[in-house]
Amino acid sequence: MSAPPPAYATVLAAHGRQFMLRTDDGGDRVAVTRGRRTDVVAGDRVAWSELGSGQAVIEAVLPRANLLRRSDARREKALAANLDQAAVVISGEPPFSEELLMRVLVGAEREGIACLLIATKADVPHAMASIEPRLAVYEALGYPVVRIAAKAEPDATRARLRPVLGGRTTLLLGQSGMGKSTLVNLLVPGAALATQAISEALQSGRHTTTFTRAFDLEGGGRLIDSPGFQVFGLAHLSTSELEHGMREFEPLLGRCRFHNCTHRHEPGCAIRAAVVSGGIDARRFALYTQLRDDAEPG
Repeated sequence: MSAPPPAYATVLAAHGRQFMLRTDDGGDRVAVTRGRRTDVVAGDRVAWSELGSGQAVIEAVLPRANLLRRSDARREKALAANLDQAAVVISGEPPFSEELLMRVLVGAEREGIACLLIATKADVPHAMASIEPRLAVYEALGYPVVRIAAKAEPDATRARLRPVLGGRTTLLLGQSGMGKSTLVNLLVPGAALATQAISEALQSGRHTTTFTRAFDLEGGGRLIDSPGFQVFGLAHLSTSELEHGMREFEPLLGRCRFHNCTHRHEPGCAIRAAVVSGGIDARRFALYTQLRDDAEPG
């Protein structure tokens, strides 16, 4: 008897070695992996088969278009795969960390993932005024910025986000306190109940916000929500990848006097000259040097 043809699915959520799949015929299935494999993430396309008794097993992960991850010296954490874009939720109250924002953007740039910024609490004038100068820097670099007031203007918020999220697979990222959960609940009616159901299906107990999970958006598209973070390591990137992850550096790379310029103290550095002339934002350059120092311990 010949083996049945392979079945395919998209991973909606992962917790340990258990996964929620959306099969290509439209059903949802809980699946496990063979052995100890745990590197399957939301957004992955997988081949799966029946185990019996209603269980499924992931046989293979199909080639990925991209994979957003963070890492430190000891371990690497994959967040989501096959993304059209990443949306970073930021706020002026509490103030967002520009270092964390830059880390996300650099990591996404190196995977070829488009990014946009969602600035929340636009109805709080002093909060927005405090971050507008920094938002202007990122808009000048080509990062779209959508300003919203999710609680005060829910209908207007949905209207502003529908064109940028519709029809795309978007990973939603943000520090704790930026208003990401409020935004998810606004964009995905019933998100809290859906998360609880996934949590129970994956036997993750009461920890309903500690895993990444995908939701279908009304009108098309998929939103992948991830836990809030306070660190975003880039230990998996080389110093060359870090500098190529800075959009404003790209036109100047290769124009320094020395081919191995670190952009710290060498004479004839095109990057530092652009900082002095105002062509490169001084704050972003200072944060870049911190990233490079982290990548070169000692």
